[in-house]
Amino acid sequence: MTRKQKRLSIIAGLGLVIAIAATIIFSALSSKITFFYSPSELLEDPVSIGQDFRLGGLVKEGTWVKEGKVNIFYITDNAEDVKVTYTQILPDLFREGQGVIAEGSLNSSGVFEATNVLAKHDENYLPKEIVDTLKERGEWQHNEQGDDQ
Repeated sequence: MTRKQKRLSIIAGLGLVIAIAATIIFSALSSKITFFYSPSELLEDPVSIGQDFRLGGLVKEGTWVKEGKVNIFYITDNAEDVKVTYTQILPDLFREGQGVIAEGSLNSSGVFEATNVLAKHDENYLPKEIVDTLKERGEWQHNEQGDDQ
């Protein structure tokens, strides 16, 4: 075998090893790759206590309470609700009935402790995943312009 053939076989072997490793990694993570969980998905596929993830949905009407520096509210997908606590300043666009995505983890009581809250950026925006979840449940209402966002 010539030197060139040895070099090519080593490169091909390394490429094969990298491809196999990538396949194993992606297949192991495929069930956990998600932009966020809705409250219903969280109850169907529980996340470990203390594991960081994103929780998305609507801020349930009548649940937002501010106790000192702590904001307490519920995120809902109109089927299930999850209690959320957040101790920082909420975004200006945060309000009840609006779409939000909260980043954080569950505590031992099952309460989601948010480290970051992202509010919608304008009146007509909801993340596609929330719209899809609401459509699946038959609770989707079109906006005034009549488009699906």
